[in-house]
Amino acid sequence: MTRLFGTDGVRGLANRDITPELALGLGVAAARVLSRKAAAAGRQPSAVIGRDTRVSGEFIVSALSAGLASAGVDVTRVGTLPTPAIAHLTAATEVDLGVVVSASHNPMQDNGIKFFAHGGYKLDDAVEDEIEALLGEEWDRPIGDEVGRIGKDDVTSDRVYIDHLLQAIVDQPLKGLRIAVDCANGAASDVAPQALREAGADVVVINASPDGTNINADCGSTHPETLQAVTVAAEAAFGVAFDGDADRCLAVDASGTLVDGDQIMGLLALDMKERGQLTNDTLVVTVMSNLGLLLAMKNNGITTVQTDVGDRYVLEAMRAGGYALGGEQSGHIINAHHATTGDGLLTALMLASKVARSGRSLADLASVVKRLPQTLVNVPGVNKAAAHTDEGVGEAVTQAEEFLGDTGRVLLRPSGTEPVVRVMVEAATQEQADGVAERLADVVRERLAL
Repeated sequence: MTRLFGTDGVRGLANRDITPELALGLGVAAARVLSRKAAAAGRQPSAVIGRDTRVSGEFIVSALSAGLASAGVDVTRVGTLPTPAIAHLTAATEVDLGVVVSASHNPMQDNGIKFFAHGGYKLDDAVEDEIEALLGEEWDRPIGDEVGRIGKDDVTSDRVYIDHLLQAIVDQPLKGLRIAVDCANGAASDVAPQALREAGADVVVINASPDGTNINADCGSTHPETLQAVTVAAEAAFGVAFDGDADRCLAVDASGTLVDGDQIMGLLALDMKERGQLTNDTLVVTVMSNLGLLLAMKNNGITTVQTDVGDRYVLEAMRAGGYALGGEQSGHIINAHHATTGDGLLTALMLASKVARSGRSLADLASVVKRLPQTLVNVPGVNKAAAHTDEGVGEAVTQAEEFLGDTGRVLLRPSGTEPVVRVMVEAATQEQADGVAERLADVVRERLAL
C-alpha cells in the first residue's frame, strides 16, 4: 500500500488527491496524536494554521480547522504566510502543533498539508505513520465545551515573524544595498519585501501579486529567468527568488548568473566558521549536492555530512550532531541558530548581511564553490528496487567510478514515488559527465526493465 505521507507532508492534485474529506480526517488524526501532552496535562490543546496563495488552500484550511476543532483543539488561522513562519509561530507561541497548506514549488493545481510538532519541527516517519493509521478510525469524540474554538490572527503573526527575521541580522543593516526579489506570487509576497526594507535594503519586487492561480507560474526559484534580467536592468547588487511557500531561496549575482543552494551554503558556511558560529566546523548536505561544494569545504577545513534527499533528513542529521547549518542544492537551507526548518527569507537576509559586511560582490563570494559539470538522466519503467542490488548495474557503477577517479562521482537514486531510477554523474567536463551518465542509463534500462 502506498504511504500517504511523502518526503514533505501529504501532497497531490487539489480536490482529487487532497480533498476536503482527507483534510478533515487528517486534522482529526493529527490532533489525536500531537495533542496528547496537552490532554495529559489537563489543558486545551492548540494549533496554528497557515497557507500559501493557492485558491484551493481556502477550502483545505477550512476542512483542517474543522477536523482539529472537532477533536478538541483551539485553532488560530493566520492566513497567508511562508512555511517557515508557521514553524516559527508553532515554536514561539508554544502551541501543540502547526499546519501549513501548501505544495511548495509545485504548480497551482496541486496542494499539500504539512504538520509541525510542538517546538516547530517537522514530524518523523513514525509519527506520520501513526497519524495515517488513525485516519477514519472511530473514537470517543469530545462534546460540549470540550470541542475547540477557531479564531483568526493574520496581523500580529506577520509582525512576530518579521521581527524574528530581523533579529538574525541585527549586527548588519542593509542600508544602500539594492536587491531584486522574486516572490513567486506566493506566501512571501507581503512579508519578504517588508522584512528586507525594514532591514534597510532598497528592494525591487517582482511577482508579488498573487491572485490564487498564478503561484509559481513561470516565476520564483523554479523559473529564475525574469529575475536574472530584472537584477541586471535594475543594477541590483544581487537578486533572490523564493518558491511558493518561501522555504527555499536561490540567488543571482549582479551579472544575472544563477547562484544555487550549494554555492549559498558554501559561502554561508565559510562566513559562520569565520565568526565562530559553525558548530564543529561541519556542514550538512544531501547526496545531490555538487562535488564542487564538498571539495571547497574540504579545502577550507569544513567537514561535510551527507544525508538522503529532503530537508527533513538534513534537519535530523543536524539535530543528531548538534550542527548549525545544512541544506539542499535546491535552496532549502536551515540555520539552526534561528530556525527549525528551511527558511528562504532568512537565507536571503543572511546572504545580504554577508555581502554588506564583506563589501564583496555575491559573484566573488560564491566563487569559493566551483561547480563540477553535472548530468542527471531519469530512467523510467524500471524495477527501482533492484538499483542497488543488481550485479550488472553494480559493475557498471564501479567501472564509471574508476574512470572518473577523484575528479567526479556517480549516484544512482530510485525515485520515491515513481518506477524511475535517477542517474547522476559529475565529472571534470560536461562531455565526460554526459557520456558516463548515458552509458550508465543504458545499463539500468537494460538490466532493470520491467
